[in-house]
Amino acid sequence: MPYSILIPIILLLAGCDAAELSKISQSAEVKALAKAGEAALRQLEQATRPADAAAPGRVQAATLVSGSKQVGHRDFSNAKKVLPRVFAGMEQDFYCGCDYRDKAVNWKSCGYAPRKSETRASRIEWEHVVPAWNLGHQLQCWQQGGRKNCASSDPVFRMAEGDLNNLVPAVGEVNGDRANFAYGAWSRKPATMYGQCQSVTDFGNKRFQPREEVRGAAARITLYMHARYQLRMSRQDQQLMCAWARQYPVDAWERRRDARIVQLQGEGNFLVAQPQRLAELCGAI
Repeated sequence: MPYSILIPIILLLAGCDAAELSKISQSAEVKALAKAGEAALRQLEQATRPADAAAPGRVQAATLVSGSKQVGHRDFSNAKKVLPRVFAGMEQDFYCGCDYRDKAVNWKSCGYAPRKSETRASRIEWEHVVPAWNLGHQLQCWQQGGRKNCASSDPVFRMAEGDLNNLVPAVGEVNGDRANFAYGAWSRKPATMYGQCQSVTDFGNKRFQPREEVRGAAARITLYMHARYQLRMSRQDQQLMCAWARQYPVDAWERRRDARIVQLQGEGNFLVAQPQRLAELCGAI
């Protein structure tokens, strides 16, 4: 606490016995002085912080590239242009296992039946495993204009929104239903809602349960994104992601996808290339 605030408190307490000290220490005057001291200290820390120092909880933004042959992070618009190369020969949607060609979904390949929107269910969309809302809703730019404002004004958000590690192909209807719901697991045999697709949405509790085949990949992507961009995660969600990452090890699909992302972005998911590092994030959880 700065001396200018501390001195009045010392003078106020000088010469008091134990009972008086206890009474005065709880007084509104002393509490107000302490609060003012904390505020002054924060101002001092901000004033002495280097101008180029990163804000707490933020990462350094990479220089984004746009060309299809360039290597580096991209914004979401340019990421979508190279994602077909990432999944070439692996054209299967993430949540239901439906084959697709270009952007057209083959419902028969996976037994898909639209829940509500045949139009959106017929096309592939690029799904953010960690939703864009999670990437930006706590930022000032989001408060002042939502996702569109963050994409145009915040370089770290733009980098995270286009991170290839976080993007997978998904049936548009399922992508829309998942929205920004967190992952969850509440039933080993859920009542299906998209034909034979084993992923389900719980609209009431705002949770989404992905099919078992992709839970390990979904968990590693989620953990990577939260570590890479210093995002907050509840202990409950962290426990679930760590459990899935352990229960469902890295497979050939993840390794193939990761190698292609490294070629295009220069940075893959460290939990795929070095699965032993899972212990660093999950510890004893």
